[in-house]
Amino acid sequence: MAETTAETVIEGDESYEEITTFESEAVEGEYTSESLASRFGDPQPAAGTGRRKQSIARVRIVPGSGKWKINGRTLEGYFPNKVHQQEVNEPFKVLELDNRYDVIARISGGGISGQAGALRLGVARALNEADVDNNRGPLKKAGFLTRDDRAVERKKAGLKKARKAPQFSKR
Repeated sequence: MAETTAETVIEGDESYEEITTFESEAVEGEYTSESLASRFGDPQPAAGTGRRKQSIARVRIVPGSGKWKINGRTLEGYFPNKVHQQEVNEPFKVLELDNRYDVIARISGGGISGQAGALRLGVARALNEADVDNNRGPLKKAGFLTRDDRAVERKKAGLKKARKAPQFSKR
């Protein structure tokens, strides 16, 4: 890809524009992690927001050694259940980026399961933002960039719960 610039040299001269062409080394549409690392540094800090049920997670990832800080606590301190710990680590496992980013997150609302789902989506979006060309495909294929929109169904009038009807008596 060539980039052209024009500079005015002498205004009275017939050849008053000097054209300079710069050749770019990267081929258009072809990005490797090495080329991105050389252009932007390795790896890049990024941010993402995740939502699940009533939970909202604001996530920031920065290059580091794999430390987690969730509302001022560690991953194990905030999510004692191993299932939730695995759920929030899945985007890193798919991309094979274990222990390359530190995660700082603020989570509010909902319960433990919803917060884990919101954190996973926020982490996946942040990783996608950090390196779109290399990370988007695997994250999309694994389904980590799609918001899970399932939520509790509302209670309807005349019913005991969302769908449970009161006991029916024939006589």
